[in-house]
Amino acid sequence: MIAPLAMALPESVSAKQLAQRLEAGEALLLLDVRELEELVLASLPGVVHLPLSDSQNWLGSLPQLLGTDPNLVVMCHGGIRSWQFACWLMETHGYTKVWNLEGGIDAWSVQVDSAVPRY
Repeated sequence: MIAPLAMALPESVSAKQLAQRLEAGEALLLLDVRELEELVLASLPGVVHLPLSDSQNWLGSLPQLLGTDPNLVVMCHGGIRSWQFACWLMETHGYTKVWNLEGGIDAWSVQVDSAVPRY
């Protein structure tokens, strides 16, 4: 019997863990896949914004936007869209160092920085 291929999955990172990693100076590329309207409501500085609904405009230049294999943390509002996108990045584009922000920017607001508005 042939064993099925194991699919690589992104690791989860809590908001507190991410804050610690950023504070320690770890080189992380933050990728926000929320829509522009959501980004206006609440955002973190220095993120690369790639709204999923606009993927036809940025998909062809993904390697230029993200680099070859960065330490990549994907985020959305609650962690679902970002998880799906992180899985897709690993499966179809071969990225290997991918984390999903557990609970999304909402968790960041609650656990790390209450100045980031909740919505």
